[in-house]
Amino acid sequence: MLRHAHWLKLPLTQRLTFFFTVVAAAVVLGLGILFLAETKRHFVELDRMALQDKQHLIEEILRNARSADDTRARLSEALSYHHDLYVQVQDAQQKVVFQSSDSGPDSIGRGTVLSTDKKATFGIWQHHDAEFHTLSFEVAPAYSDSALQVLIAADTKHHIQFLNGLRRNLAIYVAAAIAVCGLLSWLAARQGLAPLREMRSRAAAVTSQKLTERMPVEAVPVEMADLARELNRMLDRLQDDFQRLTEFSSDLAHELRTPISNLLTQTQVALATRRDAATYRDILASNAEEFQRLARMVSDMLFLAKTERGVDLPHKERFSARQEAQALLDFYEAVAEEKHIRLQLDGDGTIDGDRLMFRRAVSNLLSNALRHTPDAGDVTISISTIENATSVAVENTGQDIDPRILPRLFDRFYRADPSRAHPDAEGSGLGLAITRAIAQAHGGVVVAASSGGRTRFTLMFPIEA
Repeated sequence: MLRHAHWLKLPLTQRLTFFFTVVAAAVVLGLGILFLAETKRHFVELDRMALQDKQHLIEEILRNARSADDTRARLSEALSYHHDLYVQVQDAQQKVVFQSSDSGPDSIGRGTVLSTDKKATFGIWQHHDAEFHTLSFEVAPAYSDSALQVLIAADTKHHIQFLNGLRRNLAIYVAAAIAVCGLLSWLAARQGLAPLREMRSRAAAVTSQKLTERMPVEAVPVEMADLARELNRMLDRLQDDFQRLTEFSSDLAHELRTPISNLLTQTQVALATRRDAATYRDILASNAEEFQRLARMVSDMLFLAKTERGVDLPHKERFSARQEAQALLDFYEAVAEEKHIRLQLDGDGTIDGDRLMFRRAVSNLLSNALRHTPDAGDVTISISTIENATSVAVENTGQDIDPRILPRLFDRFYRADPSRAHPDAEGSGLGLAITRAIAQAHGGVVVAASSGGRTRFTLMFPIEA
């Protein structure tokens, strides 16, 4: 377990170098062993062929010999120039008829037979510290009816010397090849992981003040391109979220500064001189209004933060969108009558979600529509079911909204008027942002459109099967 943990802590370059080196060593060693085995087998075949040639020569001599002495003379003459070749001829009584050297193998009973047939037996004999390839056979001489036993032995010391030298050279070559393969493996692994180091350096350069750095997608291999693209998408999301957080912090500070400044100014003025009780009550009433505005803003921000975190809906159920919309119209009926605005409700549908959150989203749209609808205008709530989704649209008459600012209407604290001078406005610029957050919490969306003197906000809620 500890070894495995230690192995996992090794750098990837070292691990790849180790694996490549082991594979290269296995390949080189395997080739070396195969080459040695094939070389040794080739020498055995060469000796077999050479011994078979000597067998034919000896058989020809024995078939033409007229006596044992003639046999010895002919064999001595024919084999005198063959070094490292030993020949022994015995008769049926195991008497040596001819022997080329006393240092050759003296018995055919030792050794391992490699292959046999009826005419000859090829084998390997150990004689003292030497090794011989031997061939034993029988042949009937011309001067006798009894067959002679012939043993031919070839000394393999020159083969062994060559194989020993080859082993030494192969060992040196294998060691050098493994070292070179290890070095090349390290270079290949380091070069192959260079894009990762480049990506690491790019990632290290990313800070809160420098979020524009991106991974080099085109400059990395295809195996790392997907990783680079995903990291770039992550950085895009982080940059977008950081930008939104920065804007939110700035907007929040701006929004809180106004009521706090009003409270501070009124309090300082009240403390500057002695006033009567009625004046103090008016100042306290004004401060209470500012505190209520602050409380609403803090409550809205907490609600917005909760919904944007993607938490589960607190009280999920299936309910009628028409009934909830009708309840909201009844609530806003007094406001509409004051401005002579006609309220209408069309269609029906079901919603799978939180009833109170749905009411708040539609209430935000409805109050916003009533605020911007001129006297004697119209406000209509249309409900319909389209492709497994319920659509709730709030439409009002009035001045068109500039298409350039439509995408920003749902941003927090955003108002169409850059000066933000709305002393009579009751909202804090969070209503549409909360509406969008509620729609997203239900898995839906909210869109806005304005043209032809009519402005329409549409909520889409998916219907579960």
